[in-house]
Amino acid sequence: MEKTWRWFGPKDPITLDMLRQIGVEGIVTALHHIPNGEVWSLDEVMRMKDYIEASGLRWSVVESLPVSEAIKYAGPDRDLLIENYKESLANLGRAGVRTVCYNFMPVLDWARTELEYPNGDGTSNLYFNKAEFAYFDCHILGRDNARADYDEETLRRMDEIASTMDEEGRRRLVDNIIVKTQGFVNGNISENDLKPVEKFRELLALYDGMTRDDLRANMKYFLEAIIPVCREWDINMCVHPDDPPRQILGLPRIVTSDEDIQWFLDAVPDSHNGLTFCAGSLSAGAHNDVPALARKYAARTHFVHARICNVLPNGDFREASHLDARLIDVVRTFERERPGVPMRVDHAPLMLGDEKMGYNAGYSFHGRMLALGMVGGIMATVNTEKQ
Repeated sequence: MEKTWRWFGPKDPITLDMLRQIGVEGIVTALHHIPNGEVWSLDEVMRMKDYIEASGLRWSVVESLPVSEAIKYAGPDRDLLIENYKESLANLGRAGVRTVCYNFMPVLDWARTELEYPNGDGTSNLYFNKAEFAYFDCHILGRDNARADYDEETLRRMDEIASTMDEEGRRRLVDNIIVKTQGFVNGNISENDLKPVEKFRELLALYDGMTRDDLRANMKYFLEAIIPVCREWDINMCVHPDDPPRQILGLPRIVTSDEDIQWFLDAVPDSHNGLTFCAGSLSAGAHNDVPALARKYAARTHFVHARICNVLPNGDFREASHLDARLIDVVRTFERERPGVPMRVDHAPLMLGDEKMGYNAGYSFHGRMLALGMVGGIMATVNTEKQ
């Protein structure tokens, strides 16, 4: 696999020169300064491509060319936004950038309740506390009938949290769930928003009454429109699994399981319609056998996110070691069956001063460097086995 790294542009404190020194081969990035829904011009694409190549690296993957909310909920400007998306894809194709990671998650890209959960060795990781998330849903958002979406044990834990929750705790949950995990990646919520909860409620309201079948139909409509452009320019689209892979906040989620993956691949049966195999997102659902899914969908995988999660009995989940046996199995599958496919490590721990650097949540330097070394070692071992 190609060793890639998610990089957030020229203002990222982690420089391209640093990445070249630690063995990174390709860059995963996007034109984050262009608002959602606007066309990525060829000039803008080439400016980024040339900047990356000047450091001896290549722009391997776009993550992401955002799918506007109106495309997902079928708003009145859906077709205009899709035309803009097709034009951006064509410009990427003209520049020779051929892999585009995207997601079709309504409103919320990914969810964690804690961004620096302490590990026993002094590092920290991202963490999802199901009861704290329920508190955010029921007591901060105040979503109608939200309690009905949670089991009795989670509600019991949530009520315990509610009995001691203070204003600082509420602010922390808002910050972690809908600001710090969203605002740095062309998200719907910006760190400059003064009333993020009110804006979040407005976004949720756009999906009132929408079912999984409705969202599936909208995804199929989008894919059928763009895949001819992808075919023309040989661009691989690869959807990211939902994170976490479950229904949340009353929103439909449609990339959560084996059945979901099979559905969208069959809905538009073209090799350019593929999967970002995020082992971490998939493993956050106890229903998913991640190594088996890797073997089943290797041929339609165009990008790999190498991380893994442990799901606890109460429904919480946390990031696990990059040397977890399941992830070793996943890396072995792709190293053998998809040589050259881009791979990046993901959601590594904060360590050795990372916590003081203000990195985007989940994107430390030292933690990811250690993870890249671990995964690189697995890859080297697999290649030795092949000889």
